[in-house]
Amino acid sequence: MQRVRLALAPVLACILACVFALASAQAQAKLTIEVTGGVEGAQPVAVVPFGDIDGARPTVDLAKVISDDLARSGRFRSMPRSEMLSLPHRQDEVDFREWQLLGMNTLVIGEVSPAEGGGYSLRWSLFDVFTGNKLASDSLRSTERGLRNAAHRISDQIYLALTGERGVFATRLAYVTSGSRSADARVTLRVSDSDGFNPQTIVDSAEPIMSPAWSPDGQRLAYVSFEKRKPAIFIQELTTGRRERVASYDGINGSPAFSPDGRKLAMTLSKDGSPDIYVMDLASKQLTRLTDHYAIDTEPAWSPDGSHLIFTSDRGGRPQIYRVAASGGPAQRVTFEGDYNAAASYSPDGRSMVMVTRIGGQFRVVVTDANGGSRRLLSNGALDESPSFAPNGSMVIYASQNNGRGVLSVTPIAGGAGQRLSQESGEVREPSWSPLVP
Repeated sequence: MQRVRLALAPVLACILACVFALASAQAQAKLTIEVTGGVEGAQPVAVVPFGDIDGARPTVDLAKVISDDLARSGRFRSMPRSEMLSLPHRQDEVDFREWQLLGMNTLVIGEVSPAEGGGYSLRWSLFDVFTGNKLASDSLRSTERGLRNAAHRISDQIYLALTGERGVFATRLAYVTSGSRSADARVTLRVSDSDGFNPQTIVDSAEPIMSPAWSPDGQRLAYVSFEKRKPAIFIQELTTGRRERVASYDGINGSPAFSPDGRKLAMTLSKDGSPDIYVMDLASKQLTRLTDHYAIDTEPAWSPDGSHLIFTSDRGGRPQIYRVAASGGPAQRVTFEGDYNAAASYSPDGRSMVMVTRIGGQFRVVVTDANGGSRRLLSNGALDESPSFAPNGSMVIYASQNNGRGVLSVTPIAGGAGQRLSQESGEVREPSWSPLVP
């Protein structure tokens, strides 16, 4: 936990004690998503069940996936099917006056048919209910296994057409799970679709796993593993399972973060004394030390243009956010409001930061401008941590607590309905959202 990592007692021992307490066995299970908060201001949209043409029998309800995606964004209110008076699949079957009377702004219809050579052909259209104009449409092919991903890609296109922003529904989440305490305790690093489906275990260990971080191409994960009773940083390819240990120095090896071009990895090392920020060239494995201070410097995060990094340091007596050039040099303090600010990262456009702050003894998530000012509270829990932006900057995901159990929470930056992601049992923590890739 962030507050433990920055304690002035021996940092490594504190991390071990904290994370070992959470480690446990956990059966593979998808994340369950619960929409939280109000939907005031959300735009009404109807996603009609897709028509099955020429004997197509898809195992995935495409319209439900799309409808749920749009609702989870916090910007749309999806119409329940029970309120639909008709189920058109083609434009000539649509009575736009009917949908106007039902209070809808936009309408999505589509069809699924068998594709030549196997799989399915998907066709869909998005309409403005009041003008009857087609706002977007497309056709795509999918295998049976890829149907959910195809639905997410359709959601992304609809989101783009309606908001002008790229959607994040076809992205993935990395997270760490643990369950009840037991003698055969296990911890897993998992990757799932953005809606919690299709979870895949990347690492299963009896020892703690921490700090998953995506490469810019979405093909690799860096993380910290304690599998030999000491921390080491690994990079693992998701398609092949191949992994490489890149840092296992004496002391702390933690907080990996890929540079925007994927060629370097920032990290926290204490091999030369106190914890400091280092950058490793991944091709040569050469290390560059960016900070050299007797205080604890940790949790590096790159600026989107790669010109500098922000990090957490208690060099001023309490944890605050500092900035240092990627080439090194003096560090500058960024945050001044509050006596505890940690775990900061930039929005994709570099204009904002999200971080953990302490308010009245509780740890909350706030968003600020890039210079640490204009703070706005995003969470209201007692122990909210590990925040990061969605890859389009529209939402923030963070670890939280619900009824004493670790869950993930998602809050839209613009306000509206949020999400809570949890497992049937056990804990979920340390979320990391995959990047947007072509």
